[in-house]
Order: sequence, then C-alpha cells, then structure tokens
Amino acid sequence: MGGPDEGSNIEAINDPKHIRFQSSDSFEMEEGSSTFTVDEALALTGFGKYQFLVLAYSGMGWISEAMEMMLLSFVGPAVQSEWKLSSNEESMITSVVFVGMLLGAYAWGIVSDNYGRRMGFLYTAVVMSGAGLLSSFSPNYISLIIIRFFVGVGLGGGPVLASWFLEFVPAPSRGTWMIVFQCFWTVGTIAEASIAWVVMPKLGWRWLLAFSSVPSFFLLLFYSFVPESPRYLCMRGKTTDAMHILVKMAEMNKKTLPSGVLVSDKKMGLDEDSGPSENTHLITLGRTDTSIDDNMDSKFGGISALCRLLSPKLITSTLLLWIVFFGNAFAYYGIVLLTSKLSDTNRRCTAKEMQSMHSENDSLYQDVFITSFAEFPGLLISAVAVDWLGRKLSMSSMLFASCIFLVPLFFYQVEQLTTTLLFGARMFISASFAVVYVYAPEIYPTSVRTTGVGIASSVGRIGGIICPLVAVALVQSCHQTIALILFEIIIFFSGLAVTFFPWETNGRSLNDSVRELK
Repeated sequence: MGGPDEGSNIEAINDPKHIRFQSSDSFEMEEGSSTFTVDEALALTGFGKYQFLVLAYSGMGWISEAMEMMLLSFVGPAVQSEWKLSSNEESMITSVVFVGMLLGAYAWGIVSDNYGRRMGFLYTAVVMSGAGLLSSFSPNYISLIIIRFFVGVGLGGGPVLASWFLEFVPAPSRGTWMIVFQCFWTVGTIAEASIAWVVMPKLGWRWLLAFSSVPSFFLLLFYSFVPESPRYLCMRGKTTDAMHILVKMAEMNKKTLPSGVLVSDKKMGLDEDSGPSENTHLITLGRTDTSIDDNMDSKFGGISALCRLLSPKLITSTLLLWIVFFGNAFAYYGIVLLTSKLSDTNRRCTAKEMQSMHSENDSLYQDVFITSFAEFPGLLISAVAVDWLGRKLSMSSMLFASCIFLVPLFFYQVEQLTTTLLFGARMFISASFAVVYVYAPEIYPTSVRTTGVGIASSVGRIGGIICPLVAVALVQSCHQTIALILFEIIIFFSGLAVTFFPWETNGRSLNDSVRELK
C-alpha cells in the first residue's frame, strides 16, 4: 500500500477518461480502445495482499468502535459508585454516546461522500481517539457526559470504514469478506471484556477509558499509508488517480489488470486535470478536482443528500433499510442486556425477594466475556449463508429464527434454559446484523453510499436508545411477557421488511450513480 514506483511513466493528455493500461509501470491515452471498469479490475486482481492490508486497517477501526461501546457496561456502575450517581444519571452516560453516534453517523456519511472516504475516517479517528483519551481525565460527571458525547460522534463513523473496505472487494466474494470484517467487532468486544477484567479491579475506570482509546490512535498512526477508494475516485472523475491505485493493487496481488481503458461509471462528461504532479502518490492523493459534474455530491448538502435517498429509485430500499436497522439494533442491544437481567428478574419476580449480590463485579466481567462468544456461531452461519442463500433470504431467516428462540421465554424458565434461549436469539440476531451491514452498502450507489448507510445506522442508534428505556424497564418491573411481545413484534416486522427489498445484491456489481439503478 505504498506509492507508485519512481519509474512510472504518466503522460498528461487532454482527455483523462481514456487511460490505457500498458504494463504495471506505464499508462497511455488512446481513443476507441476497449474499456474496463473498477469492478472488472477487482475481479481480475482478486482478493490478495492489498485487500488484506485494507481489511486490517478497517478492522482496527471496527475493533476500536466495539471496545468503546462495550466499556459502557463497566464504566457506568463504577462511576455511579464513585460519584454517588442516581440510576438515571448512570443511564445518561450510555445514552449520550448513542445520541452522539446518531449525529455522527449522519454527518460522517455526508463528509465521506463529498470529500472522500479517507477524509471521513480521518476526522472520526481524530474525534474518537482524542475524546476517548480525554474522557479518562474527566474531573466530574458533567464533563464526562460532554466528552463521551463527542466519543459517540466519532463512533458514528464506523459505516464509513465498512463502505470503504467494501469498495475494494471483488463482487463474487463480497459477502464472505464483509462477514469476516464483522468478526473484528466480536474481537473488540472480547478484548474489551478481557481488559476490563484485568484493569478495573486494580487500576479503575479511568485507566480502562485510556487503554480503550489506543486502537483509535493506531488508525491515525497508519493513516498516511491508506489509499482512497478507486471506485470513489472514478465516480468523481479522477480516473488517473484511480488507475494508480489499481496498478499498485495488481502489483501487490501479483495479477494483471484488464487490457484497455479504465472508464468511470459516470461515463464521459466529467472534466479532470489528467496530468498528475511529480508528487502524486498512491496513498496521498493531494489533488482535488474543482470542475465536477453538476450532479456530483460535492454540491449537495445534508438535506439534498437525504432527498436523493428518498428519490423514486431509492425510497423503497431506504425506508425498508431503516426498519431493518432499527429492528436489528433494538433486538441486539436488548438481548445483550436481557442476558444479564432476565434470569435474576425471574427469580425476583417469582420468589418476590432480592437475591444476594456476592461477587457482583467478578460476575459482571465473566458474564460479558462469556456471552460475547455467542456471536461467533452467528458470524459463521452468516458467512456460509450470505453468498449461498443470498442477502435477503439469509437476513429474513435469521430474524425469524431469533423470534422462535424468544417464544419460550414468554413463560418463566429455569436459569440454564433461559440462558440457552437468549444465546440462540443473540446468535441469530448478530448474524442478521452482520448481513445487513453487507447488504446496506451494496444497495446504494457510490455517490450516496456512506450517506445512506450512515443515516440507516443513525436510525439503528435510535433503536439502541429506546430499547433499555422500554423493553428492559418492563422486564425489571416484572412485565417480562409484555417486553418479549414487543421484541417479537419488532423482530418479526424487520424480517418481513427484508422480504420486500426490491433487489438481491448477491454477486451484483456496485452502482456508482442513482441514475444507473434499475
């Protein structure tokens, strides 16, 4: 993932849309040549060393986000005890992070669609790492709340990394590798539980916050080696810069690019200064075109981008995706919370007495650590199903399977059976969540991809905010059946919404503009 060789011969010709690939060391412009697209180049170069480096970088961002989310399970109780907070004040520490994520997911999606994927996750890494470390020095409750809000804003950039990685993956193996990408989330949750188990009893919550910010700093450390998405560059009319990246990719993967001319899916009609300066590098793409087609997103603000997502060709997919993201987030975070609460509530509500709280902290770390492993079978199932059954069928079947596992919990069960049923429900809901993060970037064109996924992720955060306030509160009030009926309704309608998606994206090439959608 370094810059092009010094011997590369780049000729500056007037028409940048026709860039002929001669060898790994040179390009020339030629009229009337055969053409190839980024998708065809990715299919021939395959998933090789270059993509593994892209996966490692984006995976580090996913680990960072998972760790910042999981630490909320440990920091809240510790801060409540130290600062004598009320239960509502403790809950606010979690709620403000979700509110920040809601705003951040929307904002960073627009930034990355207008100014580039690299710019989007640079800002998110700066905000997340800086605020994460700063929060460990919070002198009081108010400052902690404010700083954790900004951590949430940074965390909202997770979909940008997912979309960026997706745009480097060949279409035939996109589903499988996006599931592999989702594995980094589970790695992050297990890592955070392990760190908390070691750090919290001896050093306290401030050190946990500091250690948890380290992965975000790794994103900044390696940022200068990170390439822009060639698909994004082609969509912006920068086929020369895109060709640099594709050549380097072919060299690292020991493959050959297609013969002919790299063309943007925007087709002709874009003007670009095709003569890169002597400092043009694969990783540091310094030039920014100022003459962009009137339809390009650089001229669209947030409201206009939202209007494009609700245009006739996208409105059905957008609204259905919002339903699925809301349902998945509501169910996922709800089941995670119920795993630690439902058995205790069963005993309290049936025996009408509180259980003793011996070894409470040790039990908390152990439970979170063990339950995190429940996601691995879900990821394995989704990895097999996503390309075999397709995105839609695998998502809907997993959501309906989660419903089935929750049905016996309408009635009080013994603790071991309750835990088993919740593990099964979490396994399938995490599998569904993994597939929706594969499907969401695929249904949107490059011009609005990260904005679309970012807004859908924001809607999911609303589900994460509402879930503990409604469903978990009902369980704690001994209204377990009502809470589970609410879960069943939301999960079932999410699965039903999946069946109405207009497209199956399995093996399908990514589109670059709204007008290409059929």
